[in-house]
Amino acid sequence: MSAQDFYGDEWLDVFETARKGAFKTLDRLRDEGVIKAWGLGVNRVEPIELLLGLEKNRPDGFLLAGRYTLLDHGRALQRVMPQVASRGLGIVVGGPYSSGALVGGPNFEYAPMTPEICAKVAAIKALADRHGVSMKAAGLQFALAHKAVAAVIPGASQPGRIAEDRAALNEKVPAAFWQELRASGVIDVAAPLPGGA
Repeated sequence: MSAQDFYGDEWLDVFETARKGAFKTLDRLRDEGVIKAWGLGVNRVEPIELLLGLEKNRPDGFLLAGRYTLLDHGRALQRVMPQVASRGLGIVVGGPYSSGALVGGPNFEYAPMTPEICAKVAAIKALADRHGVSMKAAGLQFALAHKAVAAVIPGASQPGRIAEDRAALNEKVPAAFWQELRASGVIDVAAPLPGGA
């Protein structure tokens, strides 16, 4: 949970406190060689956007959970991904399965899925089934296709899921699948497609 989620409307005050204290200290510790890098882990794009807009504090990367997925990627794509990539930084995408919604779970954003999200998942699944693509492969490979993404943290409810995720990374996904997802409006026209599809 990010400061924005936990603190509600007060999150900007918490961010400002960190900017004046923790961010400066982390910059200094990195510059002195005490630490190699520092970054910010959040569930929303706005804190990253604010931090990128600061001239002083220079993070080395970010963890962005749930904001660059097949179900939700527009704001991240427009507001932070280009800036992160242009600065040579990286984003670790957390939650590429959207709280499990993409892989058969009942939740999106840690709450029961809305009818709109259920319909979107069903549309993606129908295309995936038609092309013989697993939903895990679709979720992981989409997130990793953007040059700003350094890694993905899929999360696992049990140890066996790790092998499934590894297989999903290596699964061959036809270019036609990605092109149909884009044509259907699921994938933003500006989002890079896996394999240059």
